[in-house]
Amino acid sequence: MELRQNSPWPDLFRQAKRSAFHLEVRDTYAVPSESEPLRRFLAGEPRLNDDEFWDSWGSLVRETTDRGVTVSRVRVVTVPLTDYQRWLLSETGDNVAAGEDIRYLPRHRAGDVPQDDFWLFDDEVVGFNLVDAGGNPAGGAVTTDPGIASHCQRVKERVWSLATPFADFRP
Repeated sequence: MELRQNSPWPDLFRQAKRSAFHLEVRDTYAVPSESEPLRRFLAGEPRLNDDEFWDSWGSLVRETTDRGVTVSRVRVVTVPLTDYQRWLLSETGDNVAAGEDIRYLPRHRAGDVPQDDFWLFDDEVVGFNLVDAGGNPAGGAVTTDPGIASHCQRVKERVWSLATPFADFRP
């Protein structure tokens, strides 16, 4: 396993040839760039369209899908949704418009899922999102171990078959 202090995701996306799948299992995240948009959402304030992170993420997803690589994600969520997940749901349309296929799976229907988020690229490369004790992003851990990749592929197939597409999800 290779630990990467900085975000390994742009490089891994650009190396992907067929697919990039993300499993999200946390009900809240402490991403510094999300603090202000989340605060605005909770205060009922209008959304601003000046978010550099979302713009760069959307560009990366479009760049990836334009090469024919599928980008998909399952969010395992507790129902009722946390404030963070309610906000994220309100933002998900941007991800879908950029080319991601995002689905939701209520935690009570998910069964056994890993405790850590991961990205699975081409069913061969696994990148784990690392977080510090406060939930802040702390880089990634990347592996090509066939056993780990196979396990993540089985998890992906199972949760994907249970999850509801974003457009149809009603928490």
